[in-house]
Amino acid sequence: MGGVAALAREAGHKVTGSDRQVYPPMSTQLESLGVTILDEDDPAQLESRPDEVIVGNVMSRGRGVVEALLNSKLPYTSGPEWLARNILGERWVLAVAGTHGKTSCASMLAWILEDAGLNPGFLIGGVAGNFSGSARLGEAPFFVVEADEYDTAFFDKRAKFVHYRPRTLVLNNLEYDHADIYPDLAAIATQFHHLVRTVPGDGLIVCNGDDDNLAAVIGQGCWTRCEKFLGDGEWQARHDPSSQRLQISFAQTDRAECRWQMSGDHNVANAVAAVAAARHAGVPLASSVDSLSRFAGVKRRMELRGEARGVSVYDDFAHHPTAIRATLDGVREAHPGSRIHAVLEPRSNTMRLGVHRDRLAESLRPADRSWLFRPADLAWDLDESMALPGQQFSVYDDTDEMAMDIAGDAREGDIVVVMSNGAFDQIHQKLLDRLAADTGD
Repeated sequence: MGGVAALAREAGHKVTGSDRQVYPPMSTQLESLGVTILDEDDPAQLESRPDEVIVGNVMSRGRGVVEALLNSKLPYTSGPEWLARNILGERWVLAVAGTHGKTSCASMLAWILEDAGLNPGFLIGGVAGNFSGSARLGEAPFFVVEADEYDTAFFDKRAKFVHYRPRTLVLNNLEYDHADIYPDLAAIATQFHHLVRTVPGDGLIVCNGDDDNLAAVIGQGCWTRCEKFLGDGEWQARHDPSSQRLQISFAQTDRAECRWQMSGDHNVANAVAAVAAARHAGVPLASSVDSLSRFAGVKRRMELRGEARGVSVYDDFAHHPTAIRATLDGVREAHPGSRIHAVLEPRSNTMRLGVHRDRLAESLRPADRSWLFRPADLAWDLDESMALPGQQFSVYDDTDEMAMDIAGDAREGDIVVVMSNGAFDQIHQKLLDRLAADTGD
């Protein structure tokens, strides 16, 4: 929704919005654009009689501002519908879908097109280091969009991505998530097949050949050419962590390699998918791979927040067990001799409901020690779920105490990875401040 606000502002509209607990990088992006953020539930924000109200999926019936909106007879729509109607209709849409990796893969793809001089538009759920914001209009024809499977709005329970009508579609992976929306994996797979149905016959689907759930989705019916990456697919990649060399090949004939700064098999998968999608838009493989050597990463995706007392503190958006494990495996690969601390807030709706509680401890295995924050509304026992043989962990109800204990345990050369899909009470800065205070700086 912050990206939609940025696009509307760039298109010349006066934009205000309402939210709660807004935090960087989106809060700073909106502030720089002159977008005023109001109190979430204050119906007074509608007194100016806006030309249109764009409703995010966090808003539900019973909220004061929603009830005031419905009573006001003001025109309203959802973010995805506004985007489709006002921006995407005449564009070549390149959509990146999947349970994991959407933001990173879409950012890589947008950067490849940008580096090729194509000036794409984009709407991504994060801020890539190569760009100043998470969204822009760009120039026709290309527009990259992170295609989210979460539902659209209280009045439209379809997945967001069915609105986007991509010509190029990346299917990164498919697992069970969003337990507050979908009862099981089959329900999510149905939405993914609805997305597949929207891709034209002269388009392209780039699909992870290592994912059986995606294979089942494609098996329900596919009317578009499909190129697979990894598995037995035409697209393959090799990565040497010691030299940071990445090689990507297509059909065993066309190949190129570069040095890059990313780590982990998950980012290798993101990269090869982005290169495959860019090729469909006309960017040669060698050019795309060369662009990856200058890809600067994404904020909140293994973003270095600071160093103090020789301890490096990173921020990551991982909140699903698969993503947590992939992130920590990548850290272990990049820092084989370092002691790793995993600091986790199980904040997502799916995690709070306990759907992944039996997988959580195993996903944290690559860390030497785990530090977990217990949200007040957590529906299950963190201590019980983490009690595996050899697992070193601590559970906290207070982030100040948590930061103090982590700082007391950390030593020079350690890596701290903070993982949450929220602000996590700014524990990154609390920890850095505590570490710096211990040095007398």
